[in-house]
Amino acid sequence: AMSKSAVKISSDLLSNPLCEQEPGFLEMVTAFDTAMKRMDAFNQEKVNIGLAGDGESRVCCWFSSVFPSLNVAVKRREQTLQDYKRLQSKVEKYEEKERTGPVLAKLHQ
Repeated sequence: AMSKSAVKISSDLLSNPLCEQEPGFLEMVTAFDTAMKRMDAFNQEKVNIGLAGDGESRVCCWFSSVFPSLNVAVKRREQTLQDYKRLQSKVEKYEEKERTGPVLAKLHQ
């Protein structure tokens, strides 16, 4: 809402008759107007990234397009986490069994 108000103010300033009389003032107001429109576009882009569908995956997709190695690292982390969970369940299974020679050997591999 703040950036929308700033854009409105800058537009109103541009239509002010003083801009026609003072070239320096027109130059400053034009720069201000451009900055406010950029800020509004930037804020709108942030909102679109955060609110479109499931914001987290949208942000992740945006980051992975900017940082391609991030996507590889995330996939590697997911694979490692799955491997860890699989091995953890295997260890828990062997810990529940009776502690005989072969079971202890597999448990300490």
